[in-house]
Amino acid sequence: MKKEAKTFPHLGRRTVLLAPAALISTPAEKLRVGDQRGGYKSLMEAAGVQDPNIEWSLFAAAAPLLEALNAGAIDVGGAGDAPFVFARAAGIPARAISATRSSGASTAIVVPGNSTAKTFADLRGRRIGTGKGSVGHFLILAARDQAGLAPSDIDILFLAPSDAKAALASGTIDAWSTWGQYVYLAVAQDGARILRDGAGLMSGLSYEVASETAIATRRHQLTDFVRRLTEALHWGLANTDRYAEAWAAETHVPIEVARATLRARGFTPAVIDATLIADQQRTIDLFVRHHVLPAPQDAAAGFNTSFNQATQ
Repeated sequence: MKKEAKTFPHLGRRTVLLAPAALISTPAEKLRVGDQRGGYKSLMEAAGVQDPNIEWSLFAAAAPLLEALNAGAIDVGGAGDAPFVFARAAGIPARAISATRSSGASTAIVVPGNSTAKTFADLRGRRIGTGKGSVGHFLILAARDQAGLAPSDIDILFLAPSDAKAALASGTIDAWSTWGQYVYLAVAQDGARILRDGAGLMSGLSYEVASETAIATRRHQLTDFVRRLTEALHWGLANTDRYAEAWAAETHVPIEVARATLRARGFTPAVIDATLIADQQRTIDLFVRHHVLPAPQDAAAGFNTSFNQATQ
């Protein structure tokens, strides 16, 4: 006997055929990725490896990005080694799943062009702005140690990048320890001068940090994201000028600032191994030594090495 198609009166005279449940597909839930201004979104797009199943969220710095990760608003996001230390100290349920390494030169202490300071030691008794727990904060402490200055010799003011930029231009602070495009914007727009960069003082490490929940439930998407990002990073190193064009369009900075920033930072994919973890431990130990962190940490506990294969 021939079956009649099931009809629904409230739909009028139209006939609706019900598909078997197994044939109904739902779109994959998007991986929520946190990015800092001038991060990886434009790189992945320019390299042609962007995944449409990524939902990007933009943050001004690592601290608010990691707060969003802690709150469950994003699944994964990028942060430098220093902010990651403080997130771990605050108990964030997350692990670093991939890493990049640079020379550290893209983090720098800048001073006004007419400053009399020639070395970090010349900043004795002066005010330096930076973000608390940032890579800029780390650079001040490491440079202060190298110069043989006491903690009381330098007055550190904790400021957001936009506030620090204005404070340096107005003379409210004497120097600014910052990173990435902020360094080269200060040089290009405000006539600032790089007094000391992080080469030789910093690990140059940055991480993609994923929540424990995402690691447990979205491993396939995270692995794919890390693989695509690794491919994009290699492309960016080989195509700096093309990357700079895309990066400048995203950040709205002059192309020369984009080129200078990308050449200085040169992020290279790095395997999370014993050497890398030891470098992270040294970052932790410096903050502990200066009483910025209340207690020691085991660096190894902050990493998940099961994604290493995706970076090779």
